[in-house]
Amino acid sequence: MVALASFFEAIRELIELGGDVLWAIMAVLLVMWTLIVERLWYFFKVMPARRRAILAEWQAREDNRSWHADRIKEEMVSQLESEMKTNIRTIQTLIAICPLLGMLGTVTGMVAVFDVMAIFGTGNARAMASGVSQATIPTMAGMVAALSGVYFGSYLERKADVEADALEDLLRYE
Repeated sequence: MVALASFFEAIRELIELGGDVLWAIMAVLLVMWTLIVERLWYFFKVMPARRRAILAEWQAREDNRSWHADRIKEEMVSQLESEMKTNIRTIQTLIAICPLLGMLGTVTGMVAVFDVMAIFGTGNARAMASGVSQATIPTMAGMVAALSGVYFGSYLERKADVEADALEDLLRYE
């Protein structure tokens, strides 16, 4: 319990150093990872059963060699592909937003530095340090947040394409 309290204390201190933009980065990060976990759940728990149902439906058809059957097969593959790609563009958009929010934090931190310079002049480095941390910490946080999702965004998109192609191949040879 003490470790958990010190963890939250460290996060609170980081947000105080980095400014309010870190709240926005944290919110985007939370939404992004919620969507990533949901997509991973879909691919490993929901999609296999959905694929089996489509294969069973295709195998139950008497006609699977005509032009009409090919259109039905295309529809089945397209529907599953659409389901698989749900929220992937949203995830990729959130990944792209994270560094932009970090840059917003950089700008607001630099404005704070200029405000301190206007009031105290350039000789008070201690007063400028707060603005400098508000300029650098959000940039770092935005980049780390984006990097944490880049692999999974690409992986999920690639997995959807591969699974759609695999289903099309399975339906072709059944």
